[in-house]
Amino acid sequence: MLEKFLEDIGLSDKEAKVYLALLSVDNYSVLELAKKTNINRTTIYPVLEKLMKDGLVSEVKINKKVKYQAASPERLETFIESQRVKLNEQSKVIQDVIPQLKSLARESGEKPIVTVYDGREGIINSLKGYFQSADEGGTVYLVYPVDLIKETFSPKELEQFRNIRTNKSIKSKAIFNSVNYEQPASDESGERFKIDEKKYPIKVDLGIYKDRIRINTLGKGLSAIYIRSQDLADTLRTLFDLAYEGIKLKNRREEVKIQEDPRG
Repeated sequence: MLEKFLEDIGLSDKEAKVYLALLSVDNYSVLELAKKTNINRTTIYPVLEKLMKDGLVSEVKINKKVKYQAASPERLETFIESQRVKLNEQSKVIQDVIPQLKSLARESGEKPIVTVYDGREGIINSLKGYFQSADEGGTVYLVYPVDLIKETFSPKELEQFRNIRTNKSIKSKAIFNSVNYEQPASDESGERFKIDEKKYPIKVDLGIYKDRIRINTLGKGLSAIYIRSQDLADTLRTLFDLAYEGIKLKNRREEVKIQEDPRG
């Protein structure tokens, strides 16, 4: 029980054993500690160094021999307080450290992580996971068929999908097609372009956000493919940007033609 308590407040199992062994006597040599704790002598030296650094053990010389003695149990209060201060300091810098750790975990060239979800609930769950661990802000790149989406999901479900994104303050850049439906070119949630559904058919709902890609198959065979791969996301984003800039250029040319046409 005492060992477990010491481990819970920050000591290793070996540090806890050595401290309790020293607490039960006036002092011990390294050899005596090794016999008492069944810890190898070479291992005990770094354990003692750590305990001395924490102020829980001190070194004494008796008859020119080096021995060790435990600090009083009250010293544990100071040790716990120092641990608390360290944790407070670490909590202040964790937000700076997390992006660095993420970059190590998601290095370029890695094998993509792929998850497949089935059915309507699968798509909803994949969307939640898609944005759940996301930071606030940023841009999601979308390619989607409005008519197929409206046939597949209710207005309430579509509103739920939108809220998942907008609650994270994530803007969108989108390319879509539709026979009858029009969306504004831009609003507070993002900007979008409509393309000819006959010339450029779109059969799936595609999203790219940071290192995440989701592909929702629509109609009768509802499913979602969720991929995490920085390389794949970057490549798809590049293709999206090429198409997006091409659409913008085409629209500008058509606007110029209309303005130059004397018939208005």
